[in-house]
Amino acid sequence: MIRKNIPNFVTLLNLLSGCISIVFAFNGNSVLAAWLIGIAAVFDFLDGMLARLLNARSPLGLHLDSLSDVISFGVAPGVIVFQLMQNSEHLPFFFWDGVNFASFAAFLIPVFSALRLAKFNIDDRQTDSFIGLPTPANALFFASMPLVNFQAENLNHHWINMILQNYHSLLIITVFFSLLLVSPIPLMGFKFKSYKFSENKLKFFFLVFTAGLILLLKFYALPVIIIAYILVSVPGKKEKQKVA
Repeated sequence: MIRKNIPNFVTLLNLLSGCISIVFAFNGNSVLAAWLIGIAAVFDFLDGMLARLLNARSPLGLHLDSLSDVISFGVAPGVIVFQLMQNSEHLPFFFWDGVNFASFAAFLIPVFSALRLAKFNIDDRQTDSFIGLPTPANALFFASMPLVNFQAENLNHHWINMILQNYHSLLIITVFFSLLLVSPIPLMGFKFKSYKFSENKLKFFFLVFTAGLILLLKFYALPVIIIAYILVSVPGKKEKQKVA
């Protein structure tokens, strides 16, 4: 019984990381909040791997994973973007009862993430790849924003700060990626049925590309990797899917 619940325990660590990320984001520490989303993504990867290794897949685990993902990869990045919008330039004056509703656009991220996860749970086509942008990839893209901001400030790359500190650019990016979550675009999954190079060329090349880009660009690499993931996946063949 304990063995069967090990993946569920790891899933709950994903959820806990997301909750703590939200607290730090609301307290103004978006960089630490971003790191916690990254930690949640590691737990999200591990719970699926452990479920397969221990033969411990269950309907409970599937739904618990989705509920955790809504928090860690929906609400948490939404709060980070909300804070970025609150502190951005050109924020529209749309106050009511002391609250600026313009920043609430950031919560399109959890709304569309929940819709994407609900669709995933009833879609039997998603076993080896995805239809629409996976919520962890979307969350990592938005979590990278405070990290990129931090690196840009240190390197005096002010044009990057100008983009990430402008309400209108944040709004456009938020709407675009929210729509990608529920789009019909087929995207590559990283579940390996085997580790033969001939069967996984694109995945191996992409992992090497990712590692090299991180070493070269550091935090700048994170949004580039997510965009590259979308671009290399789209021309690929449609596979049958279902990755947690």
